[in-house]
Amino acid sequence: MYEKLPVPFGLVRYGVAPDHPEVKNVINSFSKIAKQKNFRFVGNTSLGEDVTFRNLQNAYHAVVLAYGCSEDTILGIKGEDLKNVLSARKFVGWYNGLPSEKTFMPNLDCSTAIILGQGNVAVDVARILLSPIDELKKTDITSYALEALSSSKIKTVYLVGRRGPFHVAFTIKEFREMTKLRNVKTVLNSGQMQGLDQLLQGVPRQRKRLTELLIKVSQAEQVGDKEFVPLFLRKPTEIQGSTSIEGVKFVINKIDNNLEGKVSSTEDTDYIPCGIVLRSVGYRGTVPDKDIPFDSKKGRVLSNSGVYSSGWINTGPVGVILSTMNNAFHQAALLVEDMNSNKLDTLQSKPGFELISNILSQKGIQAVSFEGWEKMDKVEIERGKQLGKSREKIVDIREMLAIAGE
Repeated sequence: MYEKLPVPFGLVRYGVAPDHPEVKNVINSFSKIAKQKNFRFVGNTSLGEDVTFRNLQNAYHAVVLAYGCSEDTILGIKGEDLKNVLSARKFVGWYNGLPSEKTFMPNLDCSTAIILGQGNVAVDVARILLSPIDELKKTDITSYALEALSSSKIKTVYLVGRRGPFHVAFTIKEFREMTKLRNVKTVLNSGQMQGLDQLLQGVPRQRKRLTELLIKVSQAEQVGDKEFVPLFLRKPTEIQGSTSIEGVKFVINKIDNNLEGKVSSTEDTDYIPCGIVLRSVGYRGTVPDKDIPFDSKKGRVLSNSGVYSSGWINTGPVGVILSTMNNAFHQAALLVEDMNSNKLDTLQSKPGFELISNILSQKGIQAVSFEGWEKMDKVEIERGKQLGKSREKIVDIREMLAIAGE
């Protein structure tokens, strides 16, 4: 397994919210696999830079690409380049200790934030912005993010989507957590819920339960000094301000077909003043090496004999952890099937890691083993104990490499 960063676990380490430690328990299963004698972790190795795709094909009978979708979908509207119009993906990387985002500093010196998008990432960002600091202090959130959030003046977070409440992309677990946040009231306009109860007959159980919860919350009285405000049928058309943000202008959509989620624009508009905008409207797959078979329109890898892909770089940026996991099982089955039917020509000998190791040595690249990660792991846990946290993540790559090489 080749990994760009010196540490393993990818999205589990850098994408899962710090207040969701139970989701990170899968690391224990990954670690058991990593310690098997027929597994090798090679960290600090960048595809397309340190090793090429052709290098990997020359070294191995099969290559599986599982590097995800790493670029944001942009809105393409006026004002998107204003200061404090930020990527939710980068915001998540910032509070989770992703080395490339350690200098990402959002300005939280405002009362209102708007998050554009209504997926689970958007809800994670809203929850982190509104969560009590004393609860975040117990997690593995980075110290610099904790310091910034401690002085945040944000009291209201809008979660804005272009479709109606029947087609929100977040799941019931994430929404229910928001309704239970201490000192935060979830404000749902009951008018936006009209007619939803008539759509529940025969819909999938998960969608039915989520819609019922939305209706229930819209009718309940809540208290709190802070507000979480999901807002539907709003399409952003302009982010207004001179040098910094003043607010966002929206066109109000109407529902054309509720079951299919089809909407269209009206002539009505809305305007919400704010001081920060976080964009969470989707992701795009990229190609780090020109020799990778890639569909640039759909942003995903094209699989063929000897080349496989898994996760969002295979399916496109859709689905949650469960669907991604099922996709991985399917791709693994295809690989085994090709291997058993001799499509991979396994009778032809290939050098494997020996070839890649020589390339990395010639380039002076310090490859990090799983044992090197375990050294970093001990340091992070010890630093966390000193701060009363589960761990304090190392965010400087040079420091990571120094510890791994000791």
